[in-house]
Amino acid sequence: MGYRAVFRCVAGCPGDYPLDEVLYRCPACGGLLEVGHDLPALAARPPAEWKRLFTARDGAADTPGGSGVWARREWVCPAVRDENVVSLGEGRTPLWPAGRLARDIGLEHLWIKQCGQSYSGSFKDLGMTVLVSMVRQMIADGRPVRAVACASSGDTSASLAAYAAAAGIPAVVLLPRGKVSVPQLLQPLAAGALVVSVDTDFDGCMAIVARLAVDEGLYLANSMNSLRLEGQKTVPMEIVQQLGWDVPEFVVIPGGNLGNVSALGAGFDMLEALGLITARPRIVVAQAAAANPLYLAYTRGWRFEPVVARPTLANAIQIGNPVSVGKAIRTLRKYDGLVEQATEEELANAAARADRFGQFTCPHTGVALAATITLVERGIIRRNDRVVVVSTANGLKFPEFKQRYHEAALGFGVPYANAPVMLPNDYDQVRAAVARLG
Repeated sequence: MGYRAVFRCVAGCPGDYPLDEVLYRCPACGGLLEVGHDLPALAARPPAEWKRLFTARDGAADTPGGSGVWARREWVCPAVRDENVVSLGEGRTPLWPAGRLARDIGLEHLWIKQCGQSYSGSFKDLGMTVLVSMVRQMIADGRPVRAVACASSGDTSASLAAYAAAAGIPAVVLLPRGKVSVPQLLQPLAAGALVVSVDTDFDGCMAIVARLAVDEGLYLANSMNSLRLEGQKTVPMEIVQQLGWDVPEFVVIPGGNLGNVSALGAGFDMLEALGLITARPRIVVAQAAAANPLYLAYTRGWRFEPVVARPTLANAIQIGNPVSVGKAIRTLRKYDGLVEQATEEELANAAARADRFGQFTCPHTGVALAATITLVERGIIRRNDRVVVVSTANGLKFPEFKQRYHEAALGFGVPYANAPVMLPNDYDQVRAAVARLG
């Protein structure tokens, strides 16, 4: 049967708008939009049938691109025709049972959702497949789209450039100069995007690209475009399915521009509304202390004020004026949410601690792990609670972060540093080093 999805105002202003309309804010109030689905039509299929369908599609060859997003297409973006889907095999990422790490930090049940095991190395691929597929369909239907564009602190630009290249659509990305890792800079360059390195921070890049979208006819690919969040809301759907259609007590996610927070809520909302789950998790947003406007709002009873984000090792969340803050606060209120922060020392050591148990953790996941450790130590997360930490990017994108940690070059204590043992070409000395393993 056919399903329908439209843009709607998050504040409840009347009006439905087609998903192929170039629209980012409500025409009536100027607030952000969200994608609304025809839930009665979706509810005509019983929960058990949805579960069987999604399970059957896992790994199915006929799912576009082997995608975990398009395996749930009825719940995401049903209007995109098969020939316009642009997929790079996103989604279906592992839910890693971190048993040894869990015991080390005082938990019995901890999983890490490995969203960085994706084509461009971050969870942004989940949203970009939806957005670029819709743009491809708009172009096929004769709509004038000059290029897709974004401001980025690293991962969004890499993902947008990759998907735009796969679709044959020009891409423009604005990066804050000197504030992204070398791999994050190289990814959009290699994909052929127009990369503009601007002498400002992410918030400055965002202000410029928002104006370009109006003045130059560029299609905006940042998370203020609700199409992005439709793909990202499949993260909780995958988590629940991977846990045998069960819900953990806590889901912890790093927060920067905060679109991922409302995406988590949207995914759990649909699962609950359509009867696939009967409980909700508590959502925890983890911010770097150097860029913590949501944390400060949380401590003030949700009174939000932008901040000037200071430099942080977690560069992708160095954002002082997040676009999706209103949606994020609404989600956290509904999900009995928490916001915690992590210092540079805490996030770096949490990442390195996780690495000792088999991870190669990005600094942003380090923020989420540090927040988890803090909440365990305070007794807010109890020993037997089931906790899922969302890892948003692949640690391989941040070699300078790892190198500086293990060289003890970060300016604070690094108890998990592991420097190489430098020896001459001498068997006996190498053997002696090995013998010290015990």
